[in-house]
Parts: sequence; C-alpha cells; structure tokens
Amino acid sequence: MTSPRNVLLIALLFLGYLLWAQWQEDYNKPHPATTAPTGETAAPAVPSSADVPSANAAATPGVPDGTAPAAPDTAASTVANVVVTTDVLRVEISPRGGTIVVADLLAYPQQPKDHEHPVRLLDDRAATYFVAQSGLVSHGGAAPDHQATFAAEKNEYQLAEGTDTLEVPLTWTDSSGVAVRKVFVFKRDSYAIEQRQEITNHGPAAWTGNAYRQLQRIPPVFDTSGIKGYTNTERYSFAGAAYYSPADKFQKLKFDHFEKEPLNKSVSGGWAAMLQHYFFAAWIPQSSEADQYSTAVVPAGDAKRYLIRTLSPSITVAPGETKTDDARLYVGPKLQSTIDQVAPGLSLTVDYGIFTVIAEPLHWVLAQLHKLTGNWGLAIILLVLLIKAAFFKLSETQFRSMAKMRKLQPRIEALKERYGDDRQKLNQAMLEFYQKEKVNPLGGCLPMLVQMPVFFALYWVLLESVELRQAPFFGWIQNLSAPDPYFVLPILNGLVMVATSFLSPTTGMDPTQAKMMKIMPVIFSVLFAFFPAGLVLYWTANGGLSLLQQWIITKRVEAGETKAAKA
Repeated sequence: MTSPRNVLLIALLFLGYLLWAQWQEDYNKPHPATTAPTGETAAPAVPSSADVPSANAAATPGVPDGTAPAAPDTAASTVANVVVTTDVLRVEISPRGGTIVVADLLAYPQQPKDHEHPVRLLDDRAATYFVAQSGLVSHGGAAPDHQATFAAEKNEYQLAEGTDTLEVPLTWTDSSGVAVRKVFVFKRDSYAIEQRQEITNHGPAAWTGNAYRQLQRIPPVFDTSGIKGYTNTERYSFAGAAYYSPADKFQKLKFDHFEKEPLNKSVSGGWAAMLQHYFFAAWIPQSSEADQYSTAVVPAGDAKRYLIRTLSPSITVAPGETKTDDARLYVGPKLQSTIDQVAPGLSLTVDYGIFTVIAEPLHWVLAQLHKLTGNWGLAIILLVLLIKAAFFKLSETQFRSMAKMRKLQPRIEALKERYGDDRQKLNQAMLEFYQKEKVNPLGGCLPMLVQMPVFFALYWVLLESVELRQAPFFGWIQNLSAPDPYFVLPILNGLVMVATSFLSPTTGMDPTQAKMMKIMPVIFSVLFAFFPAGLVLYWTANGGLSLLQQWIITKRVEAGETKAAKA
C-alpha cells in the first residue's frame, strides 16, 4: 500500500472523499422537519440566556417570541457556586437557575500526566462558554427558569469512600405557594448526572407549565494555521450540535446551519447534544415523553452562542400535589464501548461518517487487542497484522502483478523506443504483449482499491478514539495522539517508502511523474512529522509489512522465472 503509485492514488481518493463529504454537508442536507405538538396548551416563553432572550425563540412551537431580557440577579451573582466532586467529575453548579457552569473530567488531563489540570468540558468563561441549563416555565403561574435564584444547603459536596451515590439539592419557593426542589444525583464511575425537578403546589389553583433543558455554547476554537494546523486532528472531527431519535437516528447540526435550518421537531426517546473532538454533553429526557427539540442562535456581544433545547409536554400540578420531571445529563468522553448503556444511540457521537459499518467492528477488535496487550501501540500493530492477514490473497495478487511488471519493464521500454511517437501502434503492441505474457497492468491497483474502505475506516477509528488520547507506546512515544517528538516514525516511514520504490515498477511514467515519485517519501515524512504518532505508527507498520511481503513475492517470481528459463 505504500508504493509511490499507491500513495498518490490514496491521496487523490482521500481528497475526493473529503470534497464529497463537504458537499454532502453544505448542499445535500435535508431540512429538519417541523412537527408541532397537538392537543397541548402552548408553552410559555423560555429565556435563551441569562441576559439575552433567544434570537430565534419563535422557531419552537409553543415557545413564542417576546421574552424580555432579565434584570441582573445581584443575589445569585454574589453566592458562590456549589462544587461537587466525584471520582470522575468535578462540577460547579450556579445558584442562578441551577446551571452547571463547570465540568472537569478528572481522568482526562489537558496534558499527559498533568492531573492538576483536567479537561474542562463545561465552562462559563466568555472565551470558552459552554453550559448546561434547565428550568421550568409557566403561562400564568410562577416558575423557576435558568435565571431564577435557588438556595443550596451547602457549597461543597464530595462523593465519600464506600458510597456510590451523591445527591445535591437546590430549592426555590414563590409566594404563590409553588415550590421546586431541583436535585442532581451523581454516581460513582459515571459521567451521567441524573436531575429531578420536584414541583410542589401549595397554592389554591392548579399549576401548569413545562420543563426544559438546553445546552448553550460558543464554537470551539483550534489551530488551523500552517502545516501543524492542517494536520490538527481536531479540525477534522465534527464540532456542533446533534440529536437522536428512533425515527431519524443520529442527526448532526453544524453551527453555521443554525440560522438557515433551525431545528423544530417533536422527539420521543431521544437526546440532544453538543459534540467536539473526544468529548460531548447531552441532555437525555425520559424516553416515554415526547419533547419538542429546537435550536437557536443567541447574541452575546460581538460573538454568538448556539443553543439546542428540549421542551417537555405540559405538566399540571393540582393544589397539594407534587410532580417530578426527570432527565439526565451526560458530560464526558465518547467511550464507544459503554455510552450506549446510558442511552440508545449515544455511541454514534463517535462519528465515523460513511465508514461506520466498517469502523465500528475495527474499533471493537482494536479494543480487544488492547485488553490482550495492555498497550494501544501494540494493539495497532496487531490490528495491522490481522488486516494484512485478511487481505493476504489480494495483496499477493497485487505484488505478483507488480513483480511481473518490474521484470518486463526493459522489454516495455524497448517497445516504446521501437514505435516512438506512434501512440496507436504502441498501444496495440503493448496490448498484445500483455496478453502474450498474461499480465494485467491494473493488477497492482485493483486489489488495493478493495482495501481502501478499510484504510479510511481505520483512519477514522484512530482519529476519533478517545481511548488513544495521550496513550503511551514505548520509549520516546508517550502520547499516541500527539506527533512523534523526535520524528523517528516519520523518518522510518520515509525509509520504507524509499525501499518500496525500488521494488515498484515505473512502467508508463513520464520523467516529471518519476521525479515526483522520488520526492514523495520526503513530502510524506514532513507531513507525518505533524500527524498523531498513532496514525504514523499504523502507516509505518503497514508499509513495513507490505515491503516485506512485496520483497518475498518479488524474489519468488524472479526465482521461478529463472528456474523456468534453465529448464
């Protein structure tokens, strides 16, 4: 697969795939359907931001436009956040609305081995704004939305040793007699946070309203400058909103499509999320209820914030009665092997695109190999061995064809000299020559084309797998998701490509193409110097095995022809 011709073909096919994928995103994406709930009282307005109303609130049936900006809540702003620490999460909950404004993923340091600074997925700072909000709205009665002031029993909670569950309650009361207790439930070894909104009506009249949950953020920013930016894997991973429903399955919503294609749909048994490379957050309503899903763009000074919301059906609480609205919030990594246990379809947030049907089994095999070896680098090498074994016959056909073409190259060059510029006679002579020698000039390419979907699928597995993030290999490579610090793997790959070029026929190449093939190893070595070491390890291992296989087959073909000539 690493011969110069094959590398060039792979590059062209990959470019074509990226262009096709981008065209699908920009021009062939179906408009989200609009499905209004029937037989329900229209929901009251839901504020989109703590300070600014939604710029697109009218997109949601039952949530009319006209929300007035809320006055600054001095009381809430002076009360410290409630800090909750479990074995995997450190969360800060604001008393203003019970909004989760900070979520640190304790098992995932920003830099390798620097556990003092874990990945911060949710963050209320302006430059990295990403929060999880929830609340209640009512037409005629009082209701605590995500701007209301809640009271907390204490400002710090920690999951104690020997316990598996931690509850964090916040309370809100109104003079009308409506009281709400918002409870967050954290569990050991879990990134899923349960939330209960217990609505108690002590008033004389029935209370009617709706519960909502929403994620609001600015788009993530990553380096796109120069070669290093070009090879930054974050830029190729989808960043935006997404939702899942049993009918529509997994649907991605790009940020720049929010205004021209607003989501407005009734969904049962689904979830709404904000995705980025390796991590995501998702609100998961009760599977039995039909929620209204919508998106909005929220002005925030010179910037824009993007919001995806789920709105529950109408809730009626009679005098003296208590009703509860339940939902869950997932804030954590895209662990493909376990997140479907949280909610159906969550594993689809690990987005392999059109190669999902191949990539998912490859990821499973890679995970099993890691269990066997305890090292993701060794697992990658073993996976290459398994793939090479699966395609052994195809590769053998490819290399035999290349070996025969290499052996016949002097005779083909003689035909070119004989017929000169008479292309018609040359083509006829070469066709007769190939038929006589029983050689297919395309035999080296067709087997490789069959393997291309597997190559692309494995590329996305290595790109998207959070398990490989900061995973060590051996020696100098202590982070398979970062470039090789000493460029050893890119140089080895370049040497493999150079060695392969000596075994590869150059029949049919013009001088310009031949020169390009000579500098290809240098170009790829420079590019691979900035790619994650895990990807370069795969490519180098695959190229090394291909080189060994090609060398053995070439020697066998040459030995077989020599023996036949002597006989």
